[in-house]
Amino acid sequence: MFPERFSTLPEYAFPRLRALLDVHEAGGEPVHMTIGEPKHAFPAWVTDVIADHAEGFGRYPVNEGISELRAEIAAWIARRYGVTVDAEREVMALNGTREGLYNAMMALCPEAKGGVRPKVLIPNPFYQVYMVGALSVAAEPVFLNATAETGFLPDFGAVAPEVLDQVAVAYLCSPSNPQGAVAERSYWEHLIGLAEKHDFYIFADECYSEIYRGEAPVGALQVAREMGADPERVVIFHSLSKRSNLPGLRSGFVAGGPKSITRIRQLRNYAGAPLPMPLQHAAAAVWADEAHVIENRAAYGEKYALADEIMADFPGYQGPQAGFFLWLPVEDGEAAALKLWTETGVRVLPGAYLSRDTDGGNPGTHYIRAALVAPKDEMAQGLIRLRDCLQR
Repeated sequence: MFPERFSTLPEYAFPRLRALLDVHEAGGEPVHMTIGEPKHAFPAWVTDVIADHAEGFGRYPVNEGISELRAEIAAWIARRYGVTVDAEREVMALNGTREGLYNAMMALCPEAKGGVRPKVLIPNPFYQVYMVGALSVAAEPVFLNATAETGFLPDFGAVAPEVLDQVAVAYLCSPSNPQGAVAERSYWEHLIGLAEKHDFYIFADECYSEIYRGEAPVGALQVAREMGADPERVVIFHSLSKRSNLPGLRSGFVAGGPKSITRIRQLRNYAGAPLPMPLQHAAAAVWADEAHVIENRAAYGEKYALADEIMADFPGYQGPQAGFFLWLPVEDGEAAALKLWTETGVRVLPGAYLSRDTDGGNPGTHYIRAALVAPKDEMAQGLIRLRDCLQR
């Protein structure tokens, strides 16, 4: 009496990692570089805002987000991307973007496309909720390997036109997790053009958009508006987790066309878990403030520079354009992770745990992911141990 659609799911990455490593003693003082959980300080005044609105814990939260929160999100989108959105009709608050990335599939993916089971395009490696969202609506996940040869972004142009005609949704994470690649304006223009021609949604996961070096990454909704695309074509997802070092606040948002947001909101009336009211007020204040974001980005800039210095002679090293992960080439990701743990105490994630096997192989097999979230000195020590161990 159990559903078959989830029967072939691999074990989630972190339980799988614990099974690999925790049966062995650490070979040194542990340095955790596995989970993308920001460690920089969040704004100190956040707790004051929560305390000031603590009486709100005694009321049921507003499902779509209080008007103040949605207004601040819309204002941020306007400042960041130069795009005007209707805070009442085109924005909805989320209890973390994972909820939105999943429920948008439930709300917007049709039961069939062109008379057949719909397809969902997913970059490979990928954030695992993309695949589970597709399976939950009985769609067919189609994994597009994002490799060094493709600039660590999926090559949507390589998908056959007859396949694109069956696509209902294409997920894209930019800046990408784990590789830190950024989709340039021309890349978005090409993908949006394909979506317009073949009539599918683009779900743009932009949660790492505020951690970058150089110019700020262009946004999917921004490019879609510049192109005059169908207002419903692109749905964007953002979060305070990385931007503001607040993963525990669980505040994100989804924005898109009014018809799409209406459907997502209606489903959430039944199946969602809205953010508590005091946290919504805190989130509104955080979206309104940019000073802490600039400070946070500067701190990551120092880490980028330090990683570039330490890893300069590591074979195949490429510093990320954005985000806070290193995607490091190795002979075998699992073997490298086990070696690092047992010989040095450095804990990293095998790339294969973030990817799926395809006809072109598993694009994560020969990589490890290392998160640059620890304090700078600890991160540097971890990278030095990593470099020296894997080059022996």
